Amino acid sequence: MSHPYASSSYGTDQVGLIAGFRFAAGEAGSEIDSQQAIEWLQQPANADEFIWLHVNLAHVACEPWLRAQLALPDEFFEALREGSSSTRIEQTNNVLLAVVNDVAFSFGMASSDVASLWGCANQRVLITARTKPLRSVDQLRAAVKRGTRFQTPLALLVHLLQDQADVLLRIVRDTSSKVDNIEDRLLAHRIHDNRTELAAMRRTLVRLQRLLAPEPGSLFRLLNHPPAWVQEADIQALRESTEEFSLVLNDLSSLVERIKLLQEELAAQLNEQTNRTLFTLTMVTVLALPINIVAGFFGMNVGGIPLSQHPHGFWVLVALVASFTWLAGWWAFRKQRQFD
Repeated sequence: MSHPYASSSYGTDQVGLIAGFRFAAGEAGSEIDSQQAIEWLQQPANADEFIWLHVNLAHVACEPWLRAQLALPDEFFEALREGSSSTRIEQTNNVLLAVVNDVAFSFGMASSDVASLWGCANQRVLITARTKPLRSVDQLRAAVKRGTRFQTPLALLVHLLQDQADVLLRIVRDTSSKVDNIEDRLLAHRIHDNRTELAAMRRTLVRLQRLLAPEPGSLFRLLNHPPAWVQEADIQALRESTEEFSLVLNDLSSLVERIKLLQEELAAQLNEQTNRTLFTLTMVTVLALPINIVAGFFGMNVGGIPLSQHPHGFWVLVALVASFTWLAGWWAFRKQRQFD
């Protein structure tokens, strides 16, 4: 039976299907379109087979097709309306709901573009939906096309989490290299615009940590109370993936703390530089004070100015000004040594 939304042309599906694959026991995934997916869903359930459908939510027909053809829980569509949130995998009514965030990372930009992938999985079907292209999903599709075998829908989700951890690890490595360069410049007292660069890095890392880090509570509940159809091997793989992710997050937290320390060191250097500049200006003002006072008094156009008729009056005033200037300088440097 032909469905009005279906299209036999892969990549131009009228329902917004980006990619579809059917997996059988011991076999690599084979590509299917929306019509073939509908026909497969109408067949009797086979415990050794499942399908993965990756759809584009930006397509106007996508969500109506999902509601009409797939028995997805209401929580899945509620998650779509919530928008981006932290990465999580949770169970509801024997169905897995997942939110996986991916990042198009570049520190040259003002911020990193983070996009979300929503997933829903049961024993027979894995649905993934997105509004923007995601690098992790493209990597998963490439792995499927290369012949990588997946035995369950959860295995695909675990692969997505591993790809996400790899992305975060590359971010940590790239940022660590940039921080090393800034630290070298800081030690060489070549400050330049490091404050702005460090602040941008710290904000970006904190945002990525918040969005990419899996929620520990939902993962803990899933690991301890998985759905009945989930295999023990998948739970073990998810546990190992979570542990690897935790190590990457620890490295990220350490890097954020390191950036914070560099910011504090940089602020201390700038404060010291500012204090030296203020001291220099103060010294100039103090040393010029006797000259200004004497010049002010002797510059008054009135009678009775002392030493006006003295043959050596000028040199007397020079000696007087020099003496007061020396005393003012001695007093200022003495105060500076006391503060140091």
